[in-house]
Amino acid sequence: MTKPEIRTLRDAAPLAALAHPFRARMMDALKVDGPSTASALAARTGQAVGNASHHLKVLAAAGLVEEAPELARDRRERWWRLVNAGTRWSSVDLEDLAAVDAAREAVALGARRQTERVLAWLANEGSDPEWDDAAYATQTWLRVSPAELREVAEEVMAVFERWSDRDVPDDGAEREPVLVFSRGFPCQP
Repeated sequence: MTKPEIRTLRDAAPLAALAHPFRARMMDALKVDGPSTASALAARTGQAVGNASHHLKVLAAAGLVEEAPELARDRRERWWRLVNAGTRWSSVDLEDLAAVDAAREAVALGARRQTERVLAWLANEGSDPEWDDAAYATQTWLRVSPAELREVAEEVMAVFERWSDRDVPDDGAEREPVLVFSRGFPCQP
């Protein structure tokens, strides 16, 4: 079972694993859909099964995913799940230059993926009025210290975690995976 805590990364191996586009997609699929097989992940992401299997092994070696043998129906079936509910890192905690480089790549990949997803959403705007009305974008300017920005981040992450970890009501409402992200950083208008 996925451990509920957020894992703090400090070394290069898991950061380098997260800096790969397909592995990042697989991690997202495991977060959204729960445990899966390489075949199901390959179908979900449009990749070859062998490719999915290889990348699952890389993620496992980095301690990001693990096998879930109790889910297998027979000895040939291999199920995988996330080890932790999520990951985080801070450049000040990284142990070596390789970890710093891998973290930069993982952050850059995440930013590109977020931008691509926003642009894809905007390109399809108008296809579902109910989701169009529910979707949002917001930004604001704050005047804060680094300590205060950390406090803002903790509050925002707590809201995301509360919604992510909640028991989904069995009320018949259709629910879709929704990407919600937030960034806070020093900037000038």
